[in-house]
Amino acid sequence: MKNIVGKLQEYLEFKNISIAAAEREIGLSNASLSKPIKAKTTIKTDTLEKFLFTYKDINPMWLLDHSPEMLIKKNTSQVNETLRVYEPKKTKDAIVGMQEVPFYDLEATAGLQELFDSGKPHKVLDTIKIPNLPRCDGAISVTGDSMYPLLKSGDIILYKETSVDNIFYGEMYLVSVKQGEWEEYITVKFVQKSDMGDEFVKLVSQNQHHQAKDISIHNITAIAMIKASIRYNTMF
Repeated sequence: MKNIVGKLQEYLEFKNISIAAAEREIGLSNASLSKPIKAKTTIKTDTLEKFLFTYKDINPMWLLDHSPEMLIKKNTSQVNETLRVYEPKKTKDAIVGMQEVPFYDLEATAGLQELFDSGKPHKVLDTIKIPNLPRCDGAISVTGDSMYPLLKSGDIILYKETSVDNIFYGEMYLVSVKQGEWEEYITVKFVQKSDMGDEFVKLVSQNQHHQAKDISIHNITAIAMIKASIRYNTMF
C-alpha cells in the first residue's frame, strides 16, 4: 500500500506533470517534493495543503485509502468529497431529517465536561442544518493539525455525546482528558484499543508527525463521537 507521498507521485505521473514542474506550480523550493518522493518518506503538512490547493481535482479521500477514486467526480448529485471531509460509519443512531444542531463556543466554557453538563443555552453561537445528518448533540470549531488532512484548524465538527463504555474502536472522537488536578486537555483523535490493557485506550492522530498516546480511561472526563465535519474552502 502506498503512503501519501507515493500517491502524490502516482497522481503526477497520471497527469503527466513532472515533479519539478509541480514544485514550480505549487510555489515550493527545489526538492520539496522530489526528495521525500525519492526517499519514500513523509512531507510537511503545509506542503500537502499547498498541493491540494493547487491540484483541486485530486481526491483527498483517495490519498487516505478511503476512496478508490483518484479524481473528484464532477456533475453528480453526491456531496463533493472535499467538502465531506469525514463521515464515520453509521451506528445504531437513526438517520434524521433537518435537525438544528447548536454550534457552541467552547472557549466560553470551563471545559468540555462543563459544556456537556451545563444545558448550554447561553453558549450557542448559531445552529447548523444538514439533510440526513445522524443525530448530533452539538458542534464546535477545531484547532490544531493533528488530524490533518481529515480535519484542519477552523473546521467545524458535529458530535454525539457518549461514554467510555460505548466506544466504537477505530472511530474519531472528541475527547477531554484530565491532566493533573485542574488542567484539561481537549483533542480530536481516533480511539483505538491499547496494548496496555482494558483500563487504557490509545489516542491516534491522522497526521503522521503526531505520535499515538495511551491514556487511562479514568482520566477521560468527557467524550463524544464525531458524526460529521464542515470545511470552508473559501470565504467569498
